[in-house]
Amino acid sequence: MLINLSNHLSGKWSPEQLQAAAQFGKIVDLPFPNVSPDGDDAYIQALSNEYISKIEQAAGNNRAAVHVMGEMTFTFVIVSALIRKGFTCIASTTERTVREENGEKITKFEFKQFRKYISI
Repeated sequence: MLINLSNHLSGKWSPEQLQAAAQFGKIVDLPFPNVSPDGDDAYIQALSNEYISKIEQAAGNNRAAVHVMGEMTFTFVIVSALIRKGFTCIASTTERTVREENGEKITKFEFKQFRKYISI
């Protein structure tokens, strides 16, 4: 099982990303929260606890991997806690290409792989 905690629902993933995700089994989308820029440490901790509970509930008794992409301080706290609980946490890597067309900058992201969050 792959729990997708991001602002990019799996229904809009490229065929390449879906193929890479297939190794984890069923995908469950959990939209990334709107993290307030005014929140303090206690706010991040409370929000993280709320989402850890949601992830544990979604995983049930399954060994789940969690795709976490979003606001950095929340991501750091939630990934750290999930790894301690035995979850595999992953991020999606992309190659960014930028071109200008008619005076506008057009950015394209091409999925490359999932990469595990690790600590050293």
